[in-house]
Amino acid sequence: MRGRKYKPHIRKGDQVMLIKNITGSGEGNDRERGYIGKVLRVFPKQQRVIVEGVNLRLRHTRPTQTYPQGGRVQQERAIHISNVQPLDGDGEPTRVGRKRIVDAESGRGRWVRYAKTTGEELD
Repeated sequence: MRGRKYKPHIRKGDQVMLIKNITGSGEGNDRERGYIGKVLRVFPKQQRVIVEGVNLRLRHTRPTQTYPQGGRVQQERAIHISNVQPLDGDGEPTRVGRKRIVDAESGRGRWVRYAKTTGEELD
C-alpha cells in the first residue's frame, strides 16, 4: 500500500452489516454480528469507519455551550473497515467490485461500485 492511495469499499451514507462481533470494555451496548447501521464517517488512511449505534463509548466532557453541565456523553467510536460489508438491493451483505461505465452521449467514463452478489450499482 506504500505510495498508493487507499480507496475504501465503503462510503459515507452506506447501509452496512457487521460481519464480526465488536467487543470491548463498554457498558453492554456493543452491537453483535448481523447488526445493520448507517455509515456516519469514513477514515480512508486509518481504514476505519464510524457506524451509527456501534462501538458506543462514554466520553467525559468539560462544560461547553452545547453541554453546560459537562459530564459523560455517549458517542460512537471507529471500527476497522474490514468488519463491515455494504448491503445490496436485497438487503444482503455483499463484496464490492469496481467497473468503468462509459456515457454513450459524451464518451466520458466513470468508475462505479457494484455488488458482487447481484451485479447492481451501489453508487
